[in-house]
Parts: sequence; structure tokens; C-alpha cells
Amino acid sequence: MKRKFAVNLILLLVLNLAIKPFWVFGIDRAVQNLVGASEYGLFFALFNLSLLFNIFLDFGLTNFNNRAISQHPQLLPRYLSNLVGIKLLMAIGYFIISITAAYFLGYTQRQLGMLLVLVVNQFLASFILYLRSNISGLQLFKTDSILSVADRFFMIILCGVLLWGPMRSRFRIEWFIYAQTIAYLITTTISLVVVVRKVKVFAPRLNRVFLVSILKQSYPYALLVLLMSFHFRVDSVMIERLLPNGNFHAGIYAQAFRLLDVSTMVPFLFSSLLLPIFSRMLKQDDQIMSLLGFSVKLLLAASIVFSLVCIFYRDPIMELLYVNHAAESSTIFATLMVCFVFVSTSYIFGTLLTANGSLYTLNIIALIGVGVNIVLNVIFIPRYYALGAAAASLITQAIVSLLQLGVAIKTFKLRIVKTEMVKFILLVGVTCLSYFMVSQFNVNWIVGAAIVLAVSIFTAFLVKLISIKDLISLFLNRDGA
Repeated sequence: MKRKFAVNLILLLVLNLAIKPFWVFGIDRAVQNLVGASEYGLFFALFNLSLLFNIFLDFGLTNFNNRAISQHPQLLPRYLSNLVGIKLLMAIGYFIISITAAYFLGYTQRQLGMLLVLVVNQFLASFILYLRSNISGLQLFKTDSILSVADRFFMIILCGVLLWGPMRSRFRIEWFIYAQTIAYLITTTISLVVVVRKVKVFAPRLNRVFLVSILKQSYPYALLVLLMSFHFRVDSVMIERLLPNGNFHAGIYAQAFRLLDVSTMVPFLFSSLLLPIFSRMLKQDDQIMSLLGFSVKLLLAASIVFSLVCIFYRDPIMELLYVNHAAESSTIFATLMVCFVFVSTSYIFGTLLTANGSLYTLNIIALIGVGVNIVLNVIFIPRYYALGAAAASLITQAIVSLLQLGVAIKTFKLRIVKTEMVKFILLVGVTCLSYFMVSQFNVNWIVGAAIVLAVSIFTAFLVKLISIKDLISLFLNRDGA
């Protein structure tokens, strides 16, 4: 099972690293540089507002369905026919809640119009994720990997024409939103065709008894996603609403947050594969320690090194990416990249607890995170602007991830190996030392960052946080666990 996880993880990473970074740095960044911080800040705040209520599009059905289909694949025809109807019903509720919230927050007619299209986009994105949960639940990871980048692939083509074609001089932020709508529609159609071909009969219907039964089982997932979304996405909305020139400051925050957002793609992809695999292993009483240890060492070693390099070279990274306000974004960026280590930890142990069905505990932890984040934002944002939001996010992510780690240790009787802790400390020390040594020489920052990365990766292999022997045996031994 560990080999299956690793092989499909590599495919998933290759596809996503080929497409999504280009989307973020080639398209999304280009849009902000073209329209300016204020216009993009408005879009960023509205986009995150649409994400806050995204759970009412799903109510935990995707995670529930992924886990259920992983354990009982024969349920796909019955679940698909019923859940499609339920998703459409939820879309109506999501639309009403989102627009109502925006109205009471005092958004203008133009802002409401933009939000309306973003709401449609969120429905399509949520429906794609639901369809993909069936595919990954059937363990068709290669197909799921391709679909995971399909929407961004089509967006790149459409936005590329708008950004670098003859209409560039007239480009508006609304065009960026419309291009996403078209891309989501194409991907939704492809995903639906793939899933329907796996069932003999597909007749969407709305069964009230089934609806009530599913919602009773899935509401803990829904609450968890809602709470996690709030303490990860509410920052930009609060910046835009709490500050006099909120659009501008939200745009500054977006410049730094963009790199955290794209960085979390890797731990998210880990979790998307780990959830169905952990679920099936726990169902069959298989030992999870080997896979868990492999995931922790690999992901945390990578996230620690990457975060440190980003912190060390924060100023030139911001200057490379943005034409305006790079200096203001660099400190925010460094603060947010510390979050990345805690986010990575949360994706591993939160996924393990989700697969175990420990939703009550996860919701309590997430509720604590929401409370801490909102209180800190109210205190920090008026004083420190976007940097205050970054600090609030860091404190919140640290609390949430450490609480999840503690619960996982207690639930699964995990043992923290002191020698492994020493290896991580040594990795941090070598990375910092290598940066200090490189900084003494007058070398280009990209060359310096590459040297620090190379030394850190070599150290991770040297101290066996990542074992060459394990990686080789992992891919050669087809019968290995």
C-alpha cells in the first residue's frame, strides 16, 4: 500500500507542479501586476468570502463520500444518483447565504455582481471535487490526478489569450473570473462523463430519507470544513472590511499569501491520497505506522527546508514576482511561510484523524482555531494591517496543528522517537548554517538558494530522514506494504 501511495503521489505531484505553479505565478500573479493591488485585493477578498460559505455547497459530502466509496465501492451507483440531486439543492442554499452575507457587509452593486459569478465558480469547483471523490474512492488515482489539474489547464489557455493577446490593454478583473467559469464548466463535463461510465444506471433523484440519513452522517465533516475555512480564509475579508483602504491592504496580503497558497498544494495532495488509503487500512485493521512515518518524515523535511529558504530570500523573491509593493509584502511572506510547517503537520495528522472518524475532536480543535483567529485579527489588523493578519494566522495554525498532533499521539498511541527529533533539529541547523555561509559570498540569490536547498536535501538523505534504500525498495517491491 505504501508503494501504491508513493507512485500515485509522484504522478499527482508531477502533474500539479507542471500546471498549478504556472497558473499561480504565470497567470494569477500577472493579473495582479496588470490590474493593481486595489482591484486584485477586491477580487481576493470576494473570492475568500465565497470560500467561507463553500461548505453549504458540500456539507461534508465529498469527504464522507470519499471514505464511504473507498470502503464500500459497490455503493457508488446508489450514492451517485442521490448525491447529485442533493448537491444541486445545496447550491441554492449556498447562493442565498453568500449573497445575503455580502449584502449585510455593505458591498456595492459591482461587488455583488462579481461575487455572484464567483459563487457559480465555487459550485462548479465543489461539484468537480465531489465527482473526483468517487474516482479516488475507487482507487483510480491516475485518472483523479489528471482531473486535479484539468481546470487550471483550461484556465491557463483562456487567461493566456486575454493577458497576452490583443485585448490586454482593456483587461478587467471580471474577465479573469469569467475565464475561470468556462474552465470549470469544461472540467465538470469531463469529470461527470468519467464517473457516469463507472455505473450501470444513473438517474439523479432527491430522496428525502436518503438526504436526512446522509446529512446526519456527514454534518461533522461539514462543520469541520466550515471551521477550517474560516480560520484560513477569513483574514483577507477582515482586512478589506476593517481598514479604511481595505482593498489595497488585502492586495498586499494577497501577494504574500499567494506563495503560501501554492505551497500548501503539496501537503493537500498528500492528504487527498492519504485519506482513502488511511480509511481502507483502518477498515481492514492494517498497520498504518509505516505509511504514517514515511509521510511525516518526507513532508515535514521538505516543508521545513522550503520554508527556511523562502524566509531567507524573502526580499528578492517578492521583488522578482511583483512590480509594486514588494517590500511591504516580504515580511508578511516570511511570517506566512512559518505557517507552512504547521499547515503540513495538520494535513497529515488531521487526515489521519478524519480517516479514523474522530470528527468531534477535530471540530473542537477547529472551533478553538476560529475563535483565536478572529479575536487576534480584530486586535492585530487595525494596529499592524496585513502583517497583523499574518501573525494571527501563524498563531492559529500553530495551535491547531499541535492540538491535532497531541490527539493523534493519544488516539493511536504514537511514540515520538527522540533520534528522529534530533534529525529534524540537525536539518534546521545545517540549513541555517549553509545560508549563513553562502551569504558571505557575493553570489546571485537564486544560486545561493539553490546551494542551500542542495545542502539541505543532501543532509536529509545523510541523516536518513529520507532513505535512498527505502525509496528504491518502495518502487521495486510491488508486493511491499
